[in-house]
Amino acid sequence: MFDKSMFNRAISKLCGVTATFVDKCTEMLKKNEGMVCHVYDDSLGYKTIGVGRCLDKNGITEDEALYLLNNDIAKVISNLDKNFGSWRTFPEPARFVCVDMVFQLGITGFMGFIRTRDLMEMGLWLAASEELLDSKYAIQTPNRALQNSRQLALLQDGQQDLRRSSR
Repeated sequence: MFDKSMFNRAISKLCGVTATFVDKCTEMLKKNEGMVCHVYDDSLGYKTIGVGRCLDKNGITEDEALYLLNNDIAKVISNLDKNFGSWRTFPEPARFVCVDMVFQLGITGFMGFIRTRDLMEMGLWLAASEELLDSKYAIQTPNRALQNSRQLALLQDGQQDLRRSSR
């Protein structure tokens, strides 16, 4: 979870102002700019998000992108825990496949892979890998689907693709 006070203390040290000053700036800018938690066109037609962050001119930093990604990963894991708790018992490569698919398809899309999930729960990794490829997902994103299918297939004999693990 976002720790506002810790963040404001860090910003205050970096900028040479007090944390209170940063708090007041935050509240002032939220009031003046508004806060919109999705991309929108501002009054000049620029793509904007949050509290006046002009994406067309400023984009986001790598740190900001990783912050968003970490939040998304936490949501994916939470959704898996709520909807497909057995995923935690799988070998790590299969857990990566679950996370990747939920990240891309959403939990609803992933839950639509009923037969694939059933085969995974039975430890029938090769059959699950083949079932994964018999889908719209594999047609729309063939490279990603093939990579995930490979990860499952390699589990059939206890193998692992070390390239995936080292990333």
